[in-house]
Amino acid sequence: MYRRNISHLLYIAAGVLGLFIVYESWLKPAYVPPPASPPTENESPVNNDPAPHPRADKLLDPTPKQSRVIDPSNMPGTKSQETLAVIRNEIEKGNVKEAEGMLRSLPPAMHSDALISPYVAILWNNLGIEQEKHDGTKVSIHAFKKAAALDANNPVIQMNLAHAYWEQRDPAMTTEYLQRLITLVPNEPFPHLAIADLLQERDRLTEAAHHLDQAIKNAGNDPGTQSYLHSVSAKIRRTEQAEGRLNSRTSTHFTVKYDGDADEDTWTVVLEILEEAYREIGQQFGHFPSKPIVVVLNAKGTFQTITGSPVWADGLFDPVLGRIQVPTQGALTDYAWLKRVLRHEFVHALIHDLQGLNTTALPTWLNEGLAMQLSNDHWTNLGQLSQGTVPVIPLPALEGSWEGLSSEAASAAYLEANSAARYLIDRYGMYEIRQLLARLKQKQPLAAAMQSQLSLSYDQFQSRWLEQLQEERKKG
Repeated sequence: MYRRNISHLLYIAAGVLGLFIVYESWLKPAYVPPPASPPTENESPVNNDPAPHPRADKLLDPTPKQSRVIDPSNMPGTKSQETLAVIRNEIEKGNVKEAEGMLRSLPPAMHSDALISPYVAILWNNLGIEQEKHDGTKVSIHAFKKAAALDANNPVIQMNLAHAYWEQRDPAMTTEYLQRLITLVPNEPFPHLAIADLLQERDRLTEAAHHLDQAIKNAGNDPGTQSYLHSVSAKIRRTEQAEGRLNSRTSTHFTVKYDGDADEDTWTVVLEILEEAYREIGQQFGHFPSKPIVVVLNAKGTFQTITGSPVWADGLFDPVLGRIQVPTQGALTDYAWLKRVLRHEFVHALIHDLQGLNTTALPTWLNEGLAMQLSNDHWTNLGQLSQGTVPVIPLPALEGSWEGLSSEAASAAYLEANSAARYLIDRYGMYEIRQLLARLKQKQPLAAAMQSQLSLSYDQFQSRWLEQLQEERKKG
């Protein structure tokens, strides 16, 4: 949400995090049961009762719903049995590079042998599981593709490939592919959830709601899963009803919805600003959204009602439906304000597209700071931080939800986010920041990601940033 509105985190927590938790704890099968551990709460100097950082891995259901590894003990009796046994043993030992090399060296005749190829597919599948444990689906997806090509009717293999496609936002995950998967696994909720995700991105909300209903039917009796899916389904239907009367205009990268003649002039200005942001910010960030972004111009008096935002909210990016929501009141009389709001929310949409399901792994101070820096949304009162008139909050206290912050602390949080992100960009450049985000996408903790990518600890980064602030204060 633009600038002052810290409640966009509520949408992320209830939306993307909820979807991620549902996916991880129910829809995505586990390797092995992870140990159950109670969530910890970090004390914050800002708030005596802060909301903990929404780390999804602390909220997982420890009971696996389905094994992703296929039992390789039933080996076909062929003259290649010894070779296959060696590969199987290497995979079970975790020697993924050796096993992959051996699998790639198998003669083509084994791939076409109806007796051997299903077993080779199992080996590729289990190799992919081992790769995913260490390097994520960006690496494992290739092994799952190999397995799926060898055995198109193995439901475990095909589901593993589908999960990898979804996590990577792979263009191979089409509605046609998912419809075939539904035929193979008719009682699984995941394919319906994935289709609903694709359809709502294309603004086909009625069809998306239908597939969510099917996912609900197949999701079992887990109350958390059922509650979340019902809430998303209801939200999609409310959105469809609210936007049913709106006109829309589409460019290459955006679909702008507006209230007929009342916003005829506004939508053209909005589209120009957004296309400029697409070119400039996308080039600066080194990433462009993978799909068109829907932007809804809310008529006077409807923005807060439709989005659930407080009266002081200036804009919102809703990650559940992938929409930028902006009030049109005063849009044409304050062009500078409109441009700042749209560019700021576009950066949030861009980061969300880049990080995918793991947007919640991105610390709030970094998410907001990058949005302010990349959109050139530089607050006029930023000098208050360097002048020492605003108390400094430790960055770890600003990683999670800012919901509980007072208005004064929230202002300080935005100032710090802007300042820390500026230091990060000036000191390391956008390439290193992209690599840092990639590590966070792979679920590395921020401290580990900084140490690996920037060769300094989180504490060292904060100390150096504060040192720069002190220097600025001396000069000021």
